[in-house]
Amino acid sequence: MPRPGLPKLIATDLDGTLVRSDDTVSEFTHQVLDRVRAAGIPIVGATGRGPRLAELTRNDIRAADYLVMAGGGRVIDQTDPAGPVVLRDERLSGAVLAKLITELEARVGPLTVMVEALDGPDSPLWGDFDPAWRYPDRFEERTRADCLSGDVIKAFARTANHDVDTLLATAREVMRPDQASVTQAGLGFVEICAPGVDKATGLSVVADLLGVDPAEVLVFGDMPNDVPMFEWAGWGRVAVSNAHPTVRRLADEVTLRNDDDGVAVYLDRLLSR
Repeated sequence: MPRPGLPKLIATDLDGTLVRSDDTVSEFTHQVLDRVRAAGIPIVGATGRGPRLAELTRNDIRAADYLVMAGGGRVIDQTDPAGPVVLRDERLSGAVLAKLITELEARVGPLTVMVEALDGPDSPLWGDFDPAWRYPDRFEERTRADCLSGDVIKAFARTANHDVDTLLATAREVMRPDQASVTQAGLGFVEICAPGVDKATGLSVVADLLGVDPAEVLVFGDMPNDVPMFEWAGWGRVAVSNAHPTVRRLADEVTLRNDDDGVAVYLDRLLSR
């Protein structure tokens, strides 16, 4: 283990990390997370999922005290008996996004673009239909002009001519950090958020609220959108064995893959030692 004792805050990614490939979370995992909370350690679900998927997210990580959603753009406090409290809500200007997409297309060619603009339960994404998108039941085809007519929570972009990591590298050359945050979460699309939005800045909102230093935080993840919180957290950074190479390189330890309940196995050992 990277540190003696226990961390003061634990954050875990969901898809590909806590959630298995069949989109389920095992009862064993739920039970271990309940034990973590019983030990007095707050739990944060840190996910790229947008707020429209808040209910699904709550079901997948029922023990979470806080949710860091939309890659850090939406932070929710679930500890208030009166109901969830939004602590952070960052949006990206549609006009700025339109300019950035145009500049990226000048480098890589035409892009399939979808935007997440609504935060109502199960609201659809808008944009260009792409058969590669995993969730066609929550999608509505719209023109780009319509999609970018207002602020958005997040945009997704892909081109069949570029590997997603190659596209991400190019997007980061085109889009300055003061214009947008760009990452990828394993869906085959680069994800474009407001500047300063990532899982580390989202977790910082929770840590500041609780008075927890990043050196006291343990995190779990699997994809490049988890890199900022791996660079930020200091108690421990644990990758699942199915993680992207960039995450594995930053990890202090590697646990079992998501399909083998790697997060829960690690935490069970941590609590039992």
